[in-house]
Amino acid sequence: MNVFITSGTYEYLKQLQDKYTNETLILMQDEDTTLLLHETNGETIFNEPRQYEAIDSSGDLSKGSFAVLNNIPVTDEGRPVFEYRFKNRAGLIDSEPGFAAIRVLRPLSTDTYVILTLWESESDFLNWQQSKAYERAHKKRGTDEGIDKQSIFPRPSYVTKYQITIE
Repeated sequence: MNVFITSGTYEYLKQLQDKYTNETLILMQDEDTTLLLHETNGETIFNEPRQYEAIDSSGDLSKGSFAVLNNIPVTDEGRPVFEYRFKNRAGLIDSEPGFAAIRVLRPLSTDTYVILTLWESESDFLNWQQSKAYERAHKKRGTDEGIDKQSIFPRPSYVTKYQITIE
């Protein structure tokens, strides 16, 4: 599965979404940015997108109204370790209340992976962060066994959050 992401004005991206109704397109906004995500087995409709391959996926993108993108730079040498970790994840998030979908996205032209999670609401995401399942899923973080302690990250990761526009 391929995932493509582009940014632009809300009006322009909404026109694209309305034009390609047979495609899986998710329109997302925060205070400053509008993104359009295209999930497909084929080619994208975008001219110059950020390109990813979904190496793990669960859930239905159309069920979310709140998106969280964890952007994680990974060195070339660290890619196998990083991907192994996510391909063998416990999957605890999948059964959380309000969970809609997850996509683990391998970058095709940069070094930054994206862990995309979609939720029915922002409060569902915040509840996940406070849950025992979240604690178990991240129990090795900050320890010698944690992936975050390995030298595979060339710079810090960052999180972006968006409301999904549904009309």
